[in-house]
Amino acid sequence: MIRIAGVNIPENKNIDVALTHIYGIGHSRAQNILNAVQIEHQRKASGLSKGEINTLKEYIDRNYKIEGDLRREIRYNIQRLKDIGSYRGSRHNKGLPITGRTKSNGRTRRKKKGSARAVEK
Repeated sequence: MIRIAGVNIPENKNIDVALTHIYGIGHSRAQNILNAVQIEHQRKASGLSKGEINTLKEYIDRNYKIEGDLRREIRYNIQRLKDIGSYRGSRHNKGLPITGRTKSNGRTRRKKKGSARAVEK
């Protein structure tokens, strides 16, 4: 089992897809990482040697903020917005959409007000 940054990487998937299981690494960043360490994108994660896994771990740890560090930084940034009393901070406090068209597109952030009832005749 391959473990990078405290996350178990699925061995039956291609390495570019398997890296996206790490918080903070998406598809394009995974491809950039693999290009930098010169590993083929289509190889299975189980087919990597221990040396390749170590170079992958070292490169990710050195160049990217992932998992716990990234979550902590995002949490601190949101807390800073709340503390200074900004508009975005107050939207975070209320659980409302932060940006964008909030009347029609905010359904995912809004609290449910009850189920829709059919009109009775």
